[in-house]
Amino acid sequence: MLKNRLGITSSAELARTEEKITKKKAASMFESGFLDTLTAGSFQALSSIHRYLFGEIYDFSGMLRDVNIAKGNFRFASVMYLRDALEKIEKMPQSSFDEIIEKYVEMNIAHPFREGNGRSMRIWLDLMLKRELGLVVNWQLVDKEDYLLAMERSPVKDLEIKHLLKSALTDRIYDRDVYMKGIDHSYYYEGYSLYKTEDL
Repeated sequence: MLKNRLGITSSAELARTEEKITKKKAASMFESGFLDTLTAGSFQALSSIHRYLFGEIYDFSGMLRDVNIAKGNFRFASVMYLRDALEKIEKMPQSSFDEIIEKYVEMNIAHPFREGNGRSMRIWLDLMLKRELGLVVNWQLVDKEDYLLAMERSPVKDLEIKHLLKSALTDRIYDRDVYMKGIDHSYYYEGYSLYKTEDL
């Protein structure tokens, strides 16, 4: 149970409140033009997205984690090497689809925040794709199990995640429906599916 600014002590209540607040924030991020002010592919952009989404809930929003974390058998980058890893990721090229996905995979391995990495990073990925290629992922077309398995295997081999995301690309980069439903699907990967973004 993560310490939060709202004084919530039930993990189920925190999950519900977090989903509602951050989906509302994700909608506002799109409608306010906030994303257009960010430097695509930078850690600063990812940190700003994370702070925008989670700022009302966690003191650590937008800040580098100070603990080691793992998911299943996979350990994300050690806190000791996190800053160095982020500097290297920042310098990675992002002018082609393959380069952008390779950068995304490396950022996922870094997992810079205590909580909310996946949700923030998928917005960050779409910002890069939008800015560099005039495309975004239509997340509704990406199956949850396929995505999670491909991401799990991506540190060893990224062909699967590249194929999966490439087949879901769309040029509807300013389409509100694609964005809102994409947020819902992105949250569904993490087990959050109580609210619809466009209803909040």
